[in-house]
Amino acid sequence: MNLFDIVGPVMVGPSSSHTAGAVRIGFVAQKLLGEPVKRARIGLYGSFLATGTGHGTQKALIAGLLGMVPDDMRIPDSFHLAEEKGIEFSFEEANLKEAHPNSAELELEGISGRSLTVVGESLGGSRINIAKVDGIEANFSGSYPTLVVHNDDQPGHVADVTAMLAHKSINIATMQLYRAARGGMAVMVIECDQEIPEEGLVWLRRQEGIRKVTYLSLR
Repeated sequence: MNLFDIVGPVMVGPSSSHTAGAVRIGFVAQKLLGEPVKRARIGLYGSFLATGTGHGTQKALIAGLLGMVPDDMRIPDSFHLAEEKGIEFSFEEANLKEAHPNSAELELEGISGRSLTVVGESLGGSRINIAKVDGIEANFSGSYPTLVVHNDDQPGHVADVTAMLAHKSINIATMQLYRAARGGMAVMVIECDQEIPEEGLVWLRRQEGIRKVTYLSLR
C-alpha cells in the first residue's frame, strides 16, 4: 500500500474512478492516436453508463481527449472547449460483454484520418487499464511508454521488435503477446522503461508483415 491508496490522487472530483480515471482513459487514448482528435464516438458501460452523468464521466473523457490530466481545473468546461476546437463527439451505450463495470469504448478519428478504437477500464484511485486496442486484447496501465504492434502471426516479428529496442538501448518492463487466431493477426504490447526514438518506430512500420504500430509516449 502506498500514500495514494490512503488519500487518493490529486484531482478534480467528485470520483477517483468515474472522474479522474475517465480523464486518464481519454488522455491515454489520444496519446495512442498520436494526433489531435477530430471525431469521437464514446460508448459507456456498466457504472459509467448508469451513474456517469452525476460524476462528470462524459466531461472527464472529453477532457482527457483534449490532453487534460485529472487535476486540470478546466475539466468541467471540456464540452465547450472541444466544440471550440471543432471536435465532434457523441455518447451511447457500449456493446461490451463481461467488461469491467467502469468501462468506456472510444472510437477515435484524428485530423489526418487516422483511426483508433480503445477500450479503457477505470480500476479506482485514478488507476486504469487499457483492455483492448482495435478490438484485440492489450491490458496495460498507461503508466509507461508503451509500444503496441499489430502484425501477421508469422515467425520473426517478435525478434525484429526486441532487436530494435535493444539497438536503441530500450529496456523492456513488461511484454504481452496476443493473437486473434493461428496465422491471423497478432499483437505485441511492450511497456518500456525509456521513450522509444521516432526513428525506431519508423523502421518498425516499414517491416514486412507489420500492420500497425501504435505508441504511447509520456512526453
